[in-house]
Amino acid sequence: LANSVDDPFTRDRLLISVAAKCAEIDDDEYALQLVEAIEDPGLQAQGYEQVGIAKADKGQYEKAGDVAALMAHSDGVLMRVAVRHAADGDESAALETIDEIEYARDAVIALNSIAAERILKGDLDRAAEMLSRAAEKAAEIEHNEERIRSFCEIGSILIDAGQKGRSVEVYETARADAEELDNAHRDPLLAHIAIGFLNAGSVDLADRALDAVTDKTQIATVVLAFARDHWRKEEKDEAVEALEEALAILRSQHENETRDSRSKFILMGTIAAQFAGFGRRERAIEAADSIPDARQRINALTQICAICIQQGDEPLARETLEILGDRSDRTAALVHMSEAAAELDPELSETLLRDAETSAEDVELLGPKAEAVLAIAERHLKAGRTANARSAVFRIFSIVGEMRDDAARVGVLARAAEIIELGEIELSEDDLAGFRSLLGSGSAWNGR
Repeated sequence: LANSVDDPFTRDRLLISVAAKCAEIDDDEYALQLVEAIEDPGLQAQGYEQVGIAKADKGQYEKAGDVAALMAHSDGVLMRVAVRHAADGDESAALETIDEIEYARDAVIALNSIAAERILKGDLDRAAEMLSRAAEKAAEIEHNEERIRSFCEIGSILIDAGQKGRSVEVYETARADAEELDNAHRDPLLAHIAIGFLNAGSVDLADRALDAVTDKTQIATVVLAFARDHWRKEEKDEAVEALEEALAILRSQHENETRDSRSKFILMGTIAAQFAGFGRRERAIEAADSIPDARQRINALTQICAICIQQGDEPLARETLEILGDRSDRTAALVHMSEAAAELDPELSETLLRDAETSAEDVELLGPKAEAVLAIAERHLKAGRTANARSAVFRIFSIVGEMRDDAARVGVLARAAEIIELGEIELSEDDLAGFRSLLGSGSAWNGR
């Protein structure tokens, strides 16, 4: 099928996927044949890397090494070999492999991954050692933005390893480098560093990093982090005050000052939802309803509906639901509300899902209707109501029968198939016959 695709780029990307799958099931010879047949050098390199990674992930180190030897730049494969060695308990082999990695950034990623795994196992001392090695490697990175991002990643993992003092040192190195930048990356990186200082427990250094930020969206991002930090410390009035400040900063940002409108509106939605999280639900609705971007307004109101349910305020959740207006958006929100109530009040969760089913019937557009019914089926399955999930899946089949876009039908049926498999839903011969009839109803499906 991949070879039947006319566009060479798409064909080669598909062949890479096939080759990677062959490597996963140990059909290595065919995997390499497929990669060798790719003419574009860049895509061929990606193919070798995917095959090598598949071998590394299976612990087949020699085969992974053989594939790496075929590559001009084998760091991607060597990274996975190193991480797998460490997972298998052979730290010496992992470090030897990391020494073979040419590009310092890739070595940092491998060391960070090993450190994160050590933290999960409770071995914080070894994690700290790996992170010290990572910091040494990060200092070798020539590209400024990559070096700063690497230091930020290391600083964050050091906090998880209980090394807040060392984390502050690493973030301070990142801050000094970031302040020297004179491009669009400067403010986002400094904002990230400010939040890192805050998480490491240094409010003064966080303030200092924030003072160097000029973009209002990034400033508001940091102020939101300060609000959450106040809330964690039980400083609730200060938390709400900081949240109001973050929203005011965003609203004061004129269009000609805004570098990324989408990020700004997403942040507005996050702040609105955070008001609800802080128990200021009425304020949350007001903030969400004033977001200029329609999609982010809907996303924020949907989150608020779910938070209201979690906080036991069903009347306000339903009141907020009415603000959404569009039937498909309200249906999606009801599913989210059902999920939010699942552990707290299973009976309410089921009631909300029944309401979602009723609402879905009135959705006119077939694509959104199918998405809603799929979400309902998944929710039933998570709640252990297999019979309800089965009914929803068969509702999907009737919707697909009315759809005319083959690509859309494929996507919906693929998700339905996942639900059937996950829920171990049995299909009778009559069901299968109807399904085959459905697949044959369009010219593009004939003979498939």
